[in-house]
Amino acid sequence: MSVTTGRRAAKASPSAAKASEEEASAAEASAPADSVRRELLAAFLRSRRERIKPEQVGLPRGPRRRTPGLRREEVAHLSSVGVTWYTWLEQARDIQVSAQVLDSLSRALMLDTSERAHLFALAGTADPTPAAETTVLPPGIRKVLTQLEPFPACVQNARYDILAYNRVYGRLLGDLDARPPEDRNCMWLAFTDPDWAAAMPDRQETIRLMAARFRSRMAEHLAEPAWKALLNRMERSSPEFRELWERHEVARAVDQTKRFRNAHVGMLSFTYHGLWLGPAEGARLGTYVPQDEETQAGVERLLEVIEEGEAVS
Repeated sequence: MSVTTGRRAAKASPSAAKASEEEASAAEASAPADSVRRELLAAFLRSRRERIKPEQVGLPRGPRRRTPGLRREEVAHLSSVGVTWYTWLEQARDIQVSAQVLDSLSRALMLDTSERAHLFALAGTADPTPAAETTVLPPGIRKVLTQLEPFPACVQNARYDILAYNRVYGRLLGDLDARPPEDRNCMWLAFTDPDWAAAMPDRQETIRLMAARFRSRMAEHLAEPAWKALLNRMERSSPEFRELWERHEVARAVDQTKRFRNAHVGMLSFTYHGLWLGPAEGARLGTYVPQDEETQAGVERLLEVIEEGEAVS
């Protein structure tokens, strides 16, 4: 094509030229907003880093420390990200931040629920945690959980996140209230929490089935950030889980006998009954029905222990 022909083509398509101008104007308009967001994110990270004392995360203060709170390299180490990369974040560089990294930073900086939501909002990234899902339970489910006492009962989703539970379930395998909300996941606790491990006499078979069921369910959620984030966290934190995951076993959920060794009342045996709360394999109400008189007496005694503790406090 000649230069003359090219000019004629340009003159012949004013709509294309106008579209290009509009795209350029839109890009210029969004640039300041993105820059402001990055500056706010950088300032927020610095403020959260500077408020944490080294002793809170198990680090020595040392006599020559001048930095208020944690150093950048300490945050990078605690969150398993590169020091240079984290420094760029605090310098408001134009870099992409994954949900997985933001999740790690949130834990390292000990953010509460509101602060975590603010972090993800500033980064312009969807939070993969199930926190928002806890509010979508059918009305009255929490009352049902209370009415089921002394039977232990909880609501879980397909990822094993514990969305709601009654008092007896909360003390069945340890003190669930003492765990942060992001750790209230049956699979995470079964593989990583010593109290839960001690309360599971059939733990090896249980965790094998958990990993197999998680693999089966995840096949329908491969692109979802929350599923990928949980898988990555499990693989990073548990050699047992990695070994089981590499077997590629799959299994479907079935109601079954479950045994627990409770720290207050001893061995308990249940028949587990699961009731799906929707048409899909999502939230599920699980109730642990005592199999014998000893277990019935045990859960009644456990509820008494809980109520006695509540009365004292």
